Amino acid sequence: MKNIIAFVGAICSLILVTSCNSTESYADQKKRERTVISKFIRDSVIKVISEAEFISKNHTTDVSKNEFVLFESSGVYMQIVRQGCGEKIQNGETSTILCRYYERNLLTDSIQISNNVHYFALNPDKISISNNNGIFEALFISGVMPTLYKGTQVPEGWLVPLTYINVGRPTKEDDEIAKVKLIVPHTKGQKLASNGVYPCFYEITYEKGR
Repeated sequence: MKNIIAFVGAICSLILVTSCNSTESYADQKKRERTVISKFIRDSVIKVISEAEFISKNHTTDVSKNEFVLFESSGVYMQIVRQGCGEKIQNGETSTILCRYYERNLLTDSIQISNNVHYFALNPDKISISNNNGIFEALFISGVMPTLYKGTQVPEGWLVPLTYINVGRPTKEDDEIAKVKLIVPHTKGQKLASNGVYPCFYEITYEKGR
């Protein structure tokens, strides 16, 4: 049932966005996207920090101040909620990662899909990820997003945190898996967002698969 609800939500969002797109130029759509992101940042009382400040803080964001770092080249905003246990994905390594998340369409201000609910608790989205000299490539193996959006391509925005977080499995009581929050523009988003020119907000955990 929740799978169906998520699908209906995604379709309704697509209909709304498609309707808007039919009367707007691409330049207008991008301007609208920037306005939506700015409003979300303002309404959420987010403190945006630069990449230089992020580096000076040893690649951390202060959650108590609701800090997000803006990566200018991609337009992605990221907050590292938890650095995570284990290690970073090493150069030349291919790994399986399990992700639990929710996706919020910022244009319609609605949750489009989520696998972070009881129905999907034991079946997170599974991703194959490779690190090639610091460039991450990924494909969905299974999960809610590839099923609903009919494709295996992982949103590029999801790969941004992998340079900075550890991806492991808890082995001790106080171990925690990595968790981030992302604002992802359409150019780094999933297929519907890319086609509809709208940004999404994500809260995602990353855990090493078996």
